[in-house]
Amino acid sequence: MPNILLTGASRGIGAAIAAALDRPGVALAGHATGAGPAFLTAHLAADFAEPAAPAALWRAALDRLGSIDVLVNNAGIFEANPIDASDADWQAAWARTMQVNLAAAADLCRLAVLHWQARGVPGRVVNVASRAAYRGDSPAHWHYAASKAGMVAMTKTIARGYARDGILAFAVCPGFTMTGMAEDYVESRGGDRLLADIPLGRVAEPDEVAAAVRFLALEAPASMTGAVIDINGASYVR
Repeated sequence: MPNILLTGASRGIGAAIAAALDRPGVALAGHATGAGPAFLTAHLAADFAEPAAPAALWRAALDRLGSIDVLVNNAGIFEANPIDASDADWQAAWARTMQVNLAAAADLCRLAVLHWQARGVPGRVVNVASRAAYRGDSPAHWHYAASKAGMVAMTKTIARGYARDGILAFAVCPGFTMTGMAEDYVESRGGDRLLADIPLGRVAEPDEVAAAVRFLALEAPASMTGAVIDINGASYVR
C-alpha cells in the first residue's frame, strides 16, 4: 500500500478524505494549518499563502515517509472578492486565491512528477477542484472559479504528458458539499431556493467526495488517467 501526501487534511472534505484513506498499510502525511486527525502518520503544517511553503511541505513529507506514491491536493480557500472592492484589494484577493488554490498545488505536482521520474516509479495525483471550474461561481468569486479551472487544466496536462512514465492524474469536481463553510454559504445564497437548483435535492456529503478520491488514489485503472469526476447532484452535467 502507498505513502500518501494529502493537503488540507484538518476539516471538511479533507478530514473525510483522510478518514477514507486510513486503512492498513497506508502511510498518510496530512498537511493542515490546524490540528489534523490523530491517525495521521505525520501531521505537517504549511501556509500556502507563502510561495516557499509547498516545497518545504514536500521535503518534510519525504523526511517522514521516505517516498511519496500519491499526492492529493485538497487545500484551498473560498473568499469573497466583490467587484466594487478597491483595486488593491481586488488584486490582492486574486493573488492570494491563485497562490493558495493553484500555484501551491502546481508546485507540489511538479515536485511529485520529478520525484517519480528520478526514481523510475509510477505515481498518482488527485486534485480536488470544483464544479465552478466548468459552471463558474458567484459574482464575488471570479478568482475562485478561475483557480479551479486552472487546476482541471493542469490535471489533464499532467495526465497527457506523463502517462508513459506511469504517472497518472485525476481530478474531482464537487459542487456544494455539506461542510460548515458550505452550510453557511448555502443559507446565505437562499437556502431552499439554491437547493432547488440541484436535481438530487441536497448537497453532497464530504464522505461522498472522499469515496471518489479514495478510488482514484488507490484503485482507478490506469486508462482513467485524465478523468474528472463530477460530484454535484446533477446541478451541472457535461
